[in-house]
This record gives sequence, C-alpha cells and structure tokens, in this order.
Amino acid sequence: MTPTPEEIKQAVKARYGAAARRAAASTDCCSGDPAAPTASACCDPAGFGASAYGDLAPDEVPDTARLASLGCGNPTAIAGLQPGQRVLDLGSGGGLDVLLAARQVGPEGFVYGLDMTEEMLVLARANQQQAGVANAEFIKGDIEAIPLPDASVDVVISNCVLNLSADKPAAFREAHRVLAPGGRLAVTDIVAARPLTKEERADLAAWAGCLAGAITAREYVEGLEAAGFSGIEVIPTHPAGPTAVSAVIRATA
Repeated sequence: MTPTPEEIKQAVKARYGAAARRAAASTDCCSGDPAAPTASACCDPAGFGASAYGDLAPDEVPDTARLASLGCGNPTAIAGLQPGQRVLDLGSGGGLDVLLAARQVGPEGFVYGLDMTEEMLVLARANQQQAGVANAEFIKGDIEAIPLPDASVDVVISNCVLNLSADKPAAFREAHRVLAPGGRLAVTDIVAARPLTKEERADLAAWAGCLAGAITAREYVEGLEAAGFSGIEVIPTHPAGPTAVSAVIRATA
C-alpha cells in the first residue's frame, strides 16, 4: 500500500530527528564511535554526507554540523553565491550549508535555513551560536509551504531534501514563489535512474533514506517547468545505489 504524505513526513522526521540527537552527542550514527569523520556517509545510503565537504578547514564549522550532514553533495560549491545575496536552504538540517552560505554572502547578505524537524533546528541554532554567524536564521516549516514572502530570496539551495517531499509540485512551486525574478535554484538531490515501481515507493524506510521518493531527470525537468522555472539542467555526479544517482540541479526563476 502506498504510504500517505503524512506517513512519509513522520518517517522522515523520525529518521532526521534521531540523526540530530546522535550528532549532538558527537556520535557516529552507524557504529557508535565518537566523532567518526565519515559518520554521515555510512548512515545515508544515498549520499556521502560530510565527505562532500572535504576542503573545509578543521575549525570552519562545528563538528556537530558535519556529523548531522546527510546530504548527497555540496550545494554551496555549485550555487555561485555572491556577497549581499539572500539565500534559502530547504531542509537545512544541522546548519552546515547555511553556515557556509552565510560566510559566502557576507554581512550584507542573509541566509534562511528551513527545516520541519525540531531536533535539527535546535542543533542548527546551537551550531550557529558556536560558529558566531549573525547573518542567518533557522525557521520551522515545510518546503511545500515556505513561511517566507514572495520574491524574498535570490538563491534557493538544498542538499538531498526535495526527494523526501511527498508533494514535489508544491515544493517546486514554493521554491519558485519565494525567488525574486531571475533568482536561481541550485540544489543537489537524488534522481531516479528509472521510474520506480509502486512496491518501491511503498517502502517508508526507503523514503526516509532518500531513495523511494526520487523522481527521474525527465520528471524533475517537467516538474520545475510546470512551476515556472526555465534553463533547467540536471547533471548526474555519482551513483546512489542501483536505482538512482546523485545530481546537481540548476534552474532560473
């Protein structure tokens, strides 16, 4: 039986809430070893977690921000952020991408981190305080109903989160709505190598693991076009299991 959107949401919240608690305890979520550098990568079968940020200086972000990273890429490396820009991170988790983006846009810019999981928000705010980043704010909400005004940001970023949405058309529309005209979407996400079967989409654990909610590159392009985006590109970067790849997705509002 296909899970309901609410069942999917609760499964995702449970997985990422647990990940936040483990990161806050500075514990490898797979083995239990303290502060293991590859903690996130082995927890998430779809991605590389913090290993995608290999060029970070050791003290650039708090360790707990690294440990909470369950992504499949590094959106701040592909977004081309500029000083003074306003940025929104969809599904900001422990705050890693928000903290990096805030430094890239500088004191005249601003970054919002949106997440629906209370444990992640608590962790992200603690990481922000530890990092001494002032030009950012973490807000609670769903990516299908973003609590920001129309045309309020210049760039939307995200790291392996859009696949988790049970209502991708709404998520795409909301991303377009909050972008200023000419604004950009620059995300990393899991893309299905083929259309998934009903049985594959019925697996709640695979939804929370970033696989059962993935759509194909063609579906991604069609969905973004329907939301009003143009100049869409979907660029595969590395395998993410037998039925999916990690990819960079860019588009213009």
